[in-house]
Amino acid sequence: MNATVQPSGRRPARLTTGRIGLYAFLPISALFFLTPLYVMMVTSLKTMPEIRSGSILSWPSAHNLDAWVRASSQACTGLSCNGIQTGFWNSVRILVPSVAASIAVGAVTGYTLSFWRARGAKTLFAALMIVAFMPYQVFIYPLVRLFAMAGVGNSLLGIVLVHTIFGLPTMTLLFRNHFAALPMELFKAARVDGAGFWRIFLQIMLPMAVPIAVVAMILQVTGIWNDFLLGLVFTGCRNLPMTVQLNNIVASSQGERLYNVDMAATMLTALVPLCIYFISGRWFVRGIAAGAVKG
Repeated sequence: MNATVQPSGRRPARLTTGRIGLYAFLPISALFFLTPLYVMMVTSLKTMPEIRSGSILSWPSAHNLDAWVRASSQACTGLSCNGIQTGFWNSVRILVPSVAASIAVGAVTGYTLSFWRARGAKTLFAALMIVAFMPYQVFIYPLVRLFAMAGVGNSLLGIVLVHTIFGLPTMTLLFRNHFAALPMELFKAARVDGAGFWRIFLQIMLPMAVPIAVVAMILQVTGIWNDFLLGLVFTGCRNLPMTVQLNNIVASSQGERLYNVDMAATMLTALVPLCIYFISGRWFVRGIAAGAVKG
């Protein structure tokens, strides 16, 4: 005998106070974040006479890409007038090895702390949590002296080491929490079958960590690409990243202040993190849901 169960109780109203507040909050939040982006975009497409007219929200009369070309290849950053294209490739050279090294080492240490109960693992994990939230300005002077004595100061290797070191606490916490949320039976079954440390990590754990690896990549890419202070201190004159060159363009006090070039240079500098977020946003949400904040 099949009986249909009917829901009991009062049917919820279609529009509640909370739902109305949510619908009102979403467009306000969108306007709050999109208005500066809109102003930057339209300003970069205007000519200087249009900008001087004072109508900051008006649409440009004609789409003029001269400011983008000048910001990319002609704007002066100190004595050099090659735009920020040199800084772009410097940032790429810094970004790729820094992200790869920090994620690789963080994944191994996170796996070690979650499944292989090494001696002093709890103390090391507590130290990582403390260091992860300490301002890195505290470590700049000791690192400058240490790198100078080691002969890697003001070099590409030095800035890669710095970003790897400062990224390790966060990367280790992410991977440790992700691996700790996995069933312990997987690890035990692999040990019974005779698998060792690296085989379990490479063939079992790492393929299951793709979502959290994408989260780690997004965090590291945005953090390293947007970094200014570490790039200014540790790169030297020949490896300055894009953010430092952007500051040299925007903060220049010589000649005419070209706001359209400043906005175009800013948009070009922010292009890589924006693309990463738009492309990997779905994976970021999956990684967070898969254990990035668990543990």
